[in-house]
Amino acid sequence: MADKGMLQVEVVTRTEKLWHGLASSVVVPAVNGDLGILYNRAPILAVLKSGNATVDTGSERHQFQVSGGFVSVDSNFVTIVVESGEMTA
Repeated sequence: MADKGMLQVEVVTRTEKLWHGLASSVVVPAVNGDLGILYNRAPILAVLKSGNATVDTGSERHQFQVSGGFVSVDSNFVTIVVESGEMTA
């Protein structure tokens, strides 16, 4: 269960978990433009394009180079599933 005001986030590929933890915000490269995700966001499922995803924990910012995939948001749980990806910062 996420702390109040925080999102529970997982960034995964088919073969590995790239990152998981609590975050205050997430930005992903959706096919219709960058999608910002904050606490209590309405549920959404979006297709991703290649680009940079950012996870902000409040004290750290993690960036990932991603290639395709999707993001699912429901009940403050964010799952980012990518075809390929790597942490860049």
